[in-house]
Amino acid sequence: MTEVRVMVYQAAHDERELAAVRAAYHEVSTRLATVPGLLGNELLRSPHDPTSLVVLSRWAGREAFDAWESGASHRADTAPLRAYRDTRRPVPFAVYEVDAAH
Repeated sequence: MTEVRVMVYQAAHDERELAAVRAAYHEVSTRLATVPGLLGNELLRSPHDPTSLVVLSRWAGREAFDAWESGASHRADTAPLRAYRDTRRPVPFAVYEVDAAH
């Protein structure tokens, strides 16, 4: 099974929004802690553009991610972060399969 990485692009335009994104990230992470196949996640912030953030999640495989994404709780579980999606991007998320690793 090939691991999958999912990136959801977020934005915070000031310190208040940054604090809100961090709080929402921790809330969502707590909600997803027992999701089968989710190996972990991180909140990343760009050093080149401090308004640009990414939630990067690691999945055991595409099947695990697809099962969760199509499930009934997906939208409710991630709702706290939805208000902070980065609308500067044409697509708010990306899915990548691990092709090689060391």
